[in-house]
Amino acid sequence: MTDFPARRLLIGTRSSPMALAQTARVADLLHALAPSLRIETVATTTAGDTWPGDLSQVGGKGLFVKAIDLQLQRGEVDMAVHCLKDVPGDQPLPQGLTFAAMLPRDDVRDVLVVPGSSPVTSFADLPPGSAVATSAVRRRAQLLSLRPDLRVLDVRGAVGTRLQKLDEPGSELEADALVLATSGLRRLGLTGRIRQIFSCEEVLPAVGAGVLALECRVDDEAVRALLERLNDPRTQAESRAERAMLRGLRGHCNSPIAGHCVTLPDGRLSLRGMVFTADGSRFVRTQLQTDSAADAASLGSRVCAELMRQGARSLIDA
Repeated sequence: MTDFPARRLLIGTRSSPMALAQTARVADLLHALAPSLRIETVATTTAGDTWPGDLSQVGGKGLFVKAIDLQLQRGEVDMAVHCLKDVPGDQPLPQGLTFAAMLPRDDVRDVLVVPGSSPVTSFADLPPGSAVATSAVRRRAQLLSLRPDLRVLDVRGAVGTRLQKLDEPGSELEADALVLATSGLRRLGLTGRIRQIFSCEEVLPAVGAGVLALECRVDDEAVRALLERLNDPRTQAESRAERAMLRGLRGHCNSPIAGHCVTLPDGRLSLRGMVFTADGSRFVRTQLQTDSAADAASLGSRVCAELMRQGARSLIDA
């Protein structure tokens, strides 16, 4: 790393408060490795941040990363910080780019948030017919599977914006609750808003949930070597299994697919996968294990094959 004290490291990221908080965390980790490193953040408001409607109409969650990846390919930034769950799983990374590291995984669970004045303390407390807002078809399907009586509303925007809409009387979002990610609220210092944490048995997480992926150019050996020092092999193996499953299912942002891989005490991997209809009325699921982390991709492929055998394709295409 002898060249790093003399050069800047430009980090590409989205301009949302969440993305900037994540990037600041990565910058702190990099400074701990190379104290003399000069780090600058290059924040970009992506097409995904400005599009007001359904993301599936304009290319899906990949809009959150496409502009930053282009900056990286053109050499305008040296690395990028992505939430792995926002990186498309049905297509390879852009040419010349690689994930050099994945940070240790944060809490993958989803949570229930209600207006500050609400007496509701749990999901079960919500009166029949209550309106719950979420941006994810995966959450929508599972919430309706648990409580078919609920109305599930679409909501977009930064976490802070969603909370403001929830709390503000007469807001355009007439919802009784929000479902958000634990990891996001924690990164923003907003865990005090949590009323209930859903277990993974109640709401299975998104593929790549809680994972920050550090991306760079394949041919930038100095940056790759630096980032690799931050890599968590356990998170990397679990993510590889999940994304292999998603890729095999040809899943995209509008696919109600959930998957979560964990490392067992003996080192084996265990992957749970689920596919739903949009209304949660039908689903298929399976859970398989592998002997070692080296078989992560094959585990994902086997889980995908079993879900397809049970009829996952017809549910995704419904």
